[in-house]
Amino acid sequence: MEAENHTELSEFLPISFSENSELKPLLLGLFLSVSLVTVHGNLLIILAIISDSHLHTPMYFFLSNLSFIDICFISTITPQMLVNIQEQSKDIFYIECLAQMYFLMIFAGVDNFLLTIMAYDCFVAICHPLHYTVTMTSHLCALLFLMSWFIICWASLLQILLMKRLTFSTGTEILHFFCNLSQFLKVACSDTLINNIFLYVAAALLWVFPVIGILFSYYHIVSSLMKMFSIAGKYKAFYTCGSQLSMVSLYYGTSLGDYVSSVLNHSSQRSLITSVMYTVVTPMVNPFLYNLRNKVVMRALGRLFSRAACCP
Repeated sequence: MEAENHTELSEFLPISFSENSELKPLLLGLFLSVSLVTVHGNLLIILAIISDSHLHTPMYFFLSNLSFIDICFISTITPQMLVNIQEQSKDIFYIECLAQMYFLMIFAGVDNFLLTIMAYDCFVAICHPLHYTVTMTSHLCALLFLMSWFIICWASLLQILLMKRLTFSTGTEILHFFCNLSQFLKVACSDTLINNIFLYVAAALLWVFPVIGILFSYYHIVSSLMKMFSIAGKYKAFYTCGSQLSMVSLYYGTSLGDYVSSVLNHSSQRSLITSVMYTVVTPMVNPFLYNLRNKVVMRALGRLFSRAACCP
C-alpha cells in the first residue's frame, strides 16, 4: 500500500505541458518571455506613476498597486513552471506547495479587492463628482488597501492551516502546473468536509460580494452615462471607466473559465490552457489594457524615458 504522509517530505507531481522534448525549448522561451514582459512592463508603470505628481490620485494609486500585485502573482507561478518544463523530475515538496498556494491566494484575493475598489472609485467620480475629493481621501484609500491585505492574509492563512490536517499519498499527480487548492482537496486521502465548507464560505465573502459590488457600481455608472446630455462628457466618462471594465471582464472571465474547466472538463490539456490564460496571460495584459489607452500614463512614461536618457 502506498504510504500516506502530510509532512514536508511528501512529494507531488504537477502535470506537464507537453512530453514532446522538441516543444520544451519553445514553451520555455515563450513563458520566460511572457514573465519578463509582465515584470518589466508593470515595473515601468509603477515607476511612471510614482515619479509623476500628476498621477498621485486614488485611481493611479490603486492602478500602481494592481501592477505590483500582478508582478508578485506571476513571480509566484512561473519559476516552478519553468523548472517543470526544463527538468525531467517534476517533484514538488508538500511545504513548497503550501507556500505557493498561500501566496497565490493572497495575490489573487488582493487583486480581486483592488478591482472592486477601483470600480467604487469610478462610481464616485462619475455619479458623485462634486463629492469625489471629500469621499476618496488618501486616508480612505490607504485604509481600504491595508484592510484588503489584512483580510486576505488571514483568510489564506486559515485555509493553509486547515490544509495541514489533511493527508496525501506521496507522488500524487496534480492536474495543474501549480499547486491549486481545489485540486489538492480532490486528491486528499482524508476527509475534506471542513476545508470545503471554509472554501465556499470564503469564496462567498471574498469573491461573490466583491463581484456584486462591482456590478452595482457599474450599473449606476451606466445609468448616469445614459442621463448625460453632453456627448463629450459621456466619451470622457466611458474612456475613464471603459478600460477598467475591460480589466474586470478579463480577470473574472478567465478565472470563471478556469473554474468551469476544472469542474466540467476532464481534458487535462484544455484545463491547462484555461489556467494559463488566468494565471500567466492576464497579469501581462491586465494593466496594459488600461495604460496603453491612457494618454496621461503614456505621457508620464515618455517623461520617465526622457529623464533616463538625459541621466545615463
